[in-house]
Amino acid sequence: MWILYAFLSALFAGVTSILAKIGIRDMDSNLATALRTVVVAAFAWLMVPLTGSSQAVAGIDSRSLLFLVLSGLATGASWLCYFRALQTGDVNKVVPIDKSSTVITMLLAIVLLGEPFTALGAVSMVLILAGTILMLERKRQQEPPAAKGRSWLLYAVASAVFASLTAILGKVGIENVDSNLGTAIRTLVVLAMAWLIVFVSGKHRELRRVPRKAWPFLALSGASTGLSWLCYYRALQEGPASVVVPIDKLSILVTVAFAFFVFGERLSRRSAAGLAAIVSGTLLLLV
Repeated sequence: MWILYAFLSALFAGVTSILAKIGIRDMDSNLATALRTVVVAAFAWLMVPLTGSSQAVAGIDSRSLLFLVLSGLATGASWLCYFRALQTGDVNKVVPIDKSSTVITMLLAIVLLGEPFTALGAVSMVLILAGTILMLERKRQQEPPAAKGRSWLLYAVASAVFASLTAILGKVGIENVDSNLGTAIRTLVVLAMAWLIVFVSGKHRELRRVPRKAWPFLALSGASTGLSWLCYYRALQEGPASVVVPIDKLSILVTVAFAFFVFGERLSRRSAAGLAAIVSGTLLLLV
């Protein structure tokens, strides 16, 4: 069942991207994320009583609670580092480093969680990494010059590492906790971090200027994100992180398919080759 949950997580994550593409175009990304996270938190906590997990709140041990909180903090830290790296560095250098979190997660799962390492797994890692790099094509328009120094590199690497730790810490945190309850607790931490980012960046002043047409998409994308997270952490609870995380990243298939059929967007040969490599590497993990 964990494989099914992992694929459902990818599906809902892809739907989230689609909803954002359609309706949330004229908003600051940090503010939109914070508003969506409100819906995610509400949705996650609504699922707790519906799944009969309410009584388990008092029984959560300190170790599980610690790792759930750390997982939420890692998510927030990843966002902070990622946007800081984009602010001070070249987008074409920052994004590939951040996307390497999938492979980093697989390696951390082997080292920290003792998940098996096989020759097939090594081939899968190479394919996923190569495919990610191939899909990150250089934009035609000229990027703003990067800031002096190498601080962006440190932030980009930190973003990838924190994104990987999110999955590893989350898996440890939900070992002895119902996955729905664990997701709800973790979401509160992410919510706090998301709004911290908004207030620190001063974007809370734009709250009154959110377009009316954006609100339904914020709600729908938040609900979709909530479903994705619920499925994702249920899959992590039962399956190996080194397999669940790459499957979750297949959400790109949903986005690419929608962009093709609705918006008429086509992949270049380079991007198509990259997508094929990512899918092939992920499916190898299921063999």
